[in-house]
Amino acid sequence: MKLYLVPTPIGNLADMTYRAVNVLNEVDLILAEDTRTSGKLLQHYEIRTPMLSYHMHNEHKIVENVVNRIKNGESMALITDAGSPGISDPGFLITRKLLENGLDVEALPGATAFVPALVVSGLPCDKFVFEGFLPVKKGRQKRLEFLKDEKRTIIFYESPHKLLKTLTDFKNHYGGDTQVSISREITKMFEEHVRGTVDEALLFFDKKKPKGEFVISISIQ
Repeated sequence: MKLYLVPTPIGNLADMTYRAVNVLNEVDLILAEDTRTSGKLLQHYEIRTPMLSYHMHNEHKIVENVVNRIKNGESMALITDAGSPGISDPGFLITRKLLENGLDVEALPGATAFVPALVVSGLPCDKFVFEGFLPVKKGRQKRLEFLKDEKRTIIFYESPHKLLKTLTDFKNHYGGDTQVSISREITKMFEEHVRGTVDEALLFFDKKKPKGEFVISISIQ
């Protein structure tokens, strides 16, 4: 009668913890953001627990059924494609529903992309704020302007096809000399960190087409 929130590797499969493997072996069902992606991970660790697709497009439809099954004695684990459930990934809704029903939720510690990106950025990491993905259109400029007075290091996630747009927005709102660190493919073979000013980052990625998933750390003050 419990849900485990289980982090999965963000790239390097060796980052899976022993405890995570044990939990995934022991639960009755694994809720997976993408069963194809998760299937490769489970196969690698010879985990044969059945999976059920659980993602942002169906979670509102099936969450009550999942809650009822846990209430009736099943144990489950939630995993996403990479990283910790609930961090820019499904996890919040089901956690809230279970807690509202007096059921137990346990989170295992593990991989998440923004922590290694922050600590190697060279920017202050004693205090920081995690923003995740910026709004695509509505509210985007308003959010960027709201953050203008933020004194802590700010962390964003970004996709490759929006990276240059986001850096241009940073230049317009915060200035081209603002310090930034951009990390891609963390823990993978082509891990890369680009550090410098926003102008320097724009020049770099204008010449080198952005590929992979990005974590941006920026210090406005």
